[in-house]
Amino acid sequence: MTQKIYKHLEEVYKQLSSVGGQFFFSPGRVNLIGEHTDYNGGHVFPAAITLGTYGLIGLREDRKIKCYSLNFQDQGVVEFSLDQLGYRANHAWANYVKGVVKFLNEEQEFVDRGFNLVVYGNIPNGAGLSSSASLELLVAYALNELFDGELRRQELARIGQSVENYFVGVNSGIMDQFAVAMGQVNQAIFLDVNTMNYELIPADFGDYKILIMNTNKRRELVDSKYNQRRAECEAALLALQEALAIDSLGELTSDDLESHKGLLQDPTLLKRARHAVSENGRTLLAKEALTTGDLVTFGQLLNASHQSLKNDYEVTGVELDTLAETAQKQSGVLGARMTGAGMGGCAIALVHKDSVEDVIKAVQEVYTQVIGYEAGFFLAEVGDGVKQVSQ
Repeated sequence: MTQKIYKHLEEVYKQLSSVGGQFFFSPGRVNLIGEHTDYNGGHVFPAAITLGTYGLIGLREDRKIKCYSLNFQDQGVVEFSLDQLGYRANHAWANYVKGVVKFLNEEQEFVDRGFNLVVYGNIPNGAGLSSSASLELLVAYALNELFDGELRRQELARIGQSVENYFVGVNSGIMDQFAVAMGQVNQAIFLDVNTMNYELIPADFGDYKILIMNTNKRRELVDSKYNQRRAECEAALLALQEALAIDSLGELTSDDLESHKGLLQDPTLLKRARHAVSENGRTLLAKEALTTGDLVTFGQLLNASHQSLKNDYEVTGVELDTLAETAQKQSGVLGARMTGAGMGGCAIALVHKDSVEDVIKAVQEVYTQVIGYEAGFFLAEVGDGVKQVSQ
């Protein structure tokens, strides 16, 4: 498969340059549990997956940058220069490339020549599996390699986050970019976003598989409720800081919040804080469960996470609820939840290998009946972070 993708990219790349390009891969990510906790100073538990973004990239002798995506062929070649790195709506996906170059040069100023870039991604667009972070880290890592930069993977992740926050306008946390940068095959990443300390936890699911269920409802992160939820959590934190010496909701336990809930007069802010705090607690328990191989408890935590995201954070929607709650009822399923920002995108289920086909059939039948169109299903393997690959 990789060889086939390379040949396809090479064919298109030759139309941009007679000089060969270097081949890179950057994964998507799935967050096992710990949703909407990263910007609340809590813990997250993502893993890189074997779906992602492939790119051929080669340096030019001038300051031009030419980008082409096999996923958006109708947009043709997007061209700009190192002296034209402002955001332009009509440059669409290539704005992520611009943002990476801008922030790389603000960090170390080593991108002093243009480049040609051809990319192809097999992450479903808008599915909530971090296609934007995958592209950001592909470009950041590749340019760091091609220009002999000295930025570490964690620093490249920060640059990707800066692109989202200050160039595209999404107030995202660091989780997506960190998982794409730091992922390792068959390892999940337990990350404390307060300290940026992390542990690699063996993602050994034995006879169980991670089934990703795509709503096929495109979710634009900028247009979702993401920024609104972040603002609500910031308001809840501000109210709690009147009595508590804390810097984030992630520092609280559920008992702490219960003892001080009187500070949150707005019931909506209480619900948002309750999710952030309880989800962080579930993530701690999930790490322990996965470490000890207690997949039953791990599955129960997935179910509880979804209910909290539905009732307290209100970011699921009928599509994700139908997928997750239908999957939870099936034999062979230990647990299921939405993953990503919500309001579309994907859900995940932990399914016994012998039940995968039956679960897909059952969930598809209910989903099509309720929603009116089909969902997408595929199994996720836990893979490496961004890397250069051989042809």
